[in-house]
Order: sequence, then structure tokens, then C-alpha cells
Amino acid sequence: MLYGEMIPILGWDRALIHFVENDGMAFGKRFNIPHGKLILSLFRILAATFLLFFLRSLLKTKDTPKGVLISFALIFAGAVGNIIDSAFYGMLFSDSFSHGLPAVFLPQEGGYSSFLHGKVVDMFYFPLFEWVMPQWMPFIGGEPFIFFGPVFNLADVAISWGVIQILIFHRQYFQQRQDQLNQEGSLVAEQALADMPTEERDTSTPPTPQ
Repeated sequence: MLYGEMIPILGWDRALIHFVENDGMAFGKRFNIPHGKLILSLFRILAATFLLFFLRSLLKTKDTPKGVLISFALIFAGAVGNIIDSAFYGMLFSDSFSHGLPAVFLPQEGGYSSFLHGKVVDMFYFPLFEWVMPQWMPFIGGEPFIFFGPVFNLADVAISWGVIQILIFHRQYFQQRQDQLNQEGSLVAEQALADMPTEERDTSTPPTPQ
């Protein structure tokens, strides 16, 4: 596809395959600081590594609900998907903006960018409603507004759906885990106190306030 080209899904002009690239975060958000692209790519790798080890620990816990595992697996899969684009896409393809032609896979002159500096491909666009903001609204009065405006990809969907599931359906599980850890910590402290020699225990009582 040409950059910016749009293809209606099932002929509906409010659901489109829309080829764009973004060098920022999910849903086209940008990280506008020096070396922001590299920092963002490295952060994604660190976050995905943390998620991988966290998933392994959840799998070793027998009472972890399947819904929790699925939620974190979705987040991990989405993170890895965006990492693959940002790590390799710029090395494998030519610039999508050049000469009004589609990008070329493995061009002779090399890709448009280096390792970890590639852009993430987005392709889903659902501009469901459009209106003009009321004039009385500060700063945005009279501005056009599109719902839902961002262009996104399957990785964004996976990450968003995983987070939504955790926030809506699995908060109680993490509260129970925290309560369990607190209880285990209290038991360890009590056992350590019980194992101490009697002369080392602090048996003094606080003075009675006057």
C-alpha cells in the first residue's frame, strides 16, 4: 500500500485499513525528547523482559486464574509486536514516503533507518463520529473532533485489552495476593521473634502516658 492509502472494510467508510507509520508510542502518541525513539525502544525491551519473567512467576503459582495469565500474555505479545517493528522495520524496508511508491523490501541501498530506530506500522482507523466542538469551550472551541481518531494496530489492541481486563476483572486477585504477602510477612516476623533467645527479646513495655 502507498503511505496514507485507505481501504474500506466491507465497504464501510467508518472502518478503514489505513497505512501509516508512527515513531512514537501506542495510538500514534510521540515521545518528543532528544533520542526519544531509542529511549522508547529500549524501554519497550525492558518492559517486555520484565513481563516475561512476571509471566513465568505467575505460571509457577498454581492458583493464578487463567484470565490473569491471558491478560498479561496479551500485554506481552503486544509489546513484542511493537518491538519487532521498531527494531527491524527500518532495516528491512525503504522509506514509505519516497517517490510516491510503496516501500521496497530489502532495497539495495539499505533500509531507511538503523536498528531500534524503525517506525511502527499502524493500519486500523475507525473515525466513527465527527463534529465541531462548541465555541464556548476554552482552547478547543470551534475545532473539529473525530471519535475514534487514532490509527492503531493489533499490538495496541492486545495491550489495551489486556490492561482493561486486569483493571475490570482481576483487581481483586492482586488485592488478595497483597494480603497474602502481608500475612506471610507477619508470620515470618513472629517466627523469627519466637526463635530468638529470651534474653535478646525486647520485653520492655512502653511507659504509661501521664
